Amino acid sequence: MSDTLTGVSESGAQRTGRRRSRLAFEGRLMAPGVILLAALSIVPFLAIIWMNFSQVRLLGGVATSWVGLDNWARFFTDVDMAATWLRTAAFFLLTVGLEMVGGVVLALCLWRVVRGRNLVLSLLLLPMFVAPVVVGLLGRFLTDSTFGLYAWLLRGAGYTGDILGGKYSAFAAVVAMDVWEWTPLIALITLAGLSSVPLSVREAAAIDGASGWKSLRHIVLPSISNVLLVALLIRSMDAIRYFDIIWVTTNGGPADATKTVPVRLYETAFRFFDLGYAATIGLVMLAVSIAIARTFVRLLDQKGLTR
Repeated sequence: MSDTLTGVSESGAQRTGRRRSRLAFEGRLMAPGVILLAALSIVPFLAIIWMNFSQVRLLGGVATSWVGLDNWARFFTDVDMAATWLRTAAFFLLTVGLEMVGGVVLALCLWRVVRGRNLVLSLLLLPMFVAPVVVGLLGRFLTDSTFGLYAWLLRGAGYTGDILGGKYSAFAAVVAMDVWEWTPLIALITLAGLSSVPLSVREAAAIDGASGWKSLRHIVLPSISNVLLVALLIRSMDAIRYFDIIWVTTNGGPADATKTVPVRLYETAFRFFDLGYAATIGLVMLAVSIAIARTFVRLLDQKGLTR
């Protein structure tokens, strides 16, 4: 018996030794890539933290001078920055909300299509593959007050103003462009979730007399709630830092009507070269993004999807 236990313990030790040696070998192989990745991410982050407490001057070479918490004091007393954050929150809620509703509706419609679904889906996904800069240029062309198609249609409906020249119409235009481009992504993710809803459950609900609305509300939507949460996380992380379309179409105007935090950050850093204050804005954006991501991850963890 003792010999048997000894043999078992020796074989276990050998397996443990082989596992450790394999992990050590894999670790050595991965070390250069991990070190390079850490250098490319940690070093700029530490530089931003240093700039956050400094005033950066670029004339005659890069020079920094310690200013302590002056940039933070400026951030929390900047009235324009507070308005920019409110504008960003409105843009975030409108785009993500409309994309989620529109994506779910489109996915439900496609779910019912039997013939030609692949063709319709291919046409639906086309906006996703267009670069945001191209979407912005296309939107600026279509809303031009002189020759734009949408401007011509709105003039026929009685609207004679410049779409990108009005505060509210410009904001609505950039929201519509973002929704047009990324609603298909939500539809694609939702359609993948709908394909996993068991047919037997839906048939049982129909036999029990559940109408289409009740089946959708109590069976289909709860079954894909996890998928919808993942789609919401993906779009939220992108919407909070959205820049391309707004910059190409309006540059944040007119009268700062479409100036979101990413646009303000770009202007502060690369137009006014106030890199210290831009670093503070960037750190706050990072903190907000992490908070939003943590909220969704916590919700996913409660549903047991992160295990």
